[in-house]
Amino acid sequence: MEFIIFLSKLDKDILELLIQANYVVEENKIECLLNKEIKGLHNFVENKIVICTDNAKRKTNYRNEKKRPKKDNFKTELAIRKALRHEATHAIQKCNDNKIIGNIKKLESKLHQNKRKALDFSTSNFSGTYAKEVEAYVLEDKPKKVKDFIRKYCL
Repeated sequence: MEFIIFLSKLDKDILELLIQANYVVEENKIECLLNKEIKGLHNFVENKIVICTDNAKRKTNYRNEKKRPKKDNFKTELAIRKALRHEATHAIQKCNDNKIIGNIKKLESKLHQNKRKALDFSTSNFSGTYAKEVEAYVLEDKPKKVKDFIRKYCL
C-alpha cells in the first residue's frame, strides 16, 4: 500500500490500531475511481476503510521525487494523513454505538472555516450525518486524540 509512505509514526500507529480493531484498510478501490473528489471513505457494513491515494496525489499536485527531488510533497502527505484520521473517526463512531463521542456544539466551534465546503460535500454526497462529519473533520487535525479514542472505544 503506497499511502503508508506518506504517514507519520503517529498515523502508522492509528493504522495499526485500526487493523487490531478488525478493520480492513485498502487503497485505490473502485469507489475512488467513481468519485475522483474523495480521498478516503469508510464502509460501515464491511468494517473497511479505503484511502484514495491516487485522488489525493492528483488533488495536491504530487510530483514524483525521483523526477523532481527538490519538489516538496507536504500537501499530499497532509491530505493522506487527514483522510486516514477522518475515516478512523468514523470507525470510532461505529464502535461507540454509531454515535459521536463529543458534544456537537463544542465540535462546531472548533471546526475551521476552511472545512465548511468539505463538510457540505460530505453530508450531501455520502450517508454521514452532519454531527458525525463535523466530528471527523475536527479530529482529522488531532492524531493523538484519534489514536486514544480508537484504544478507548474500539479495542
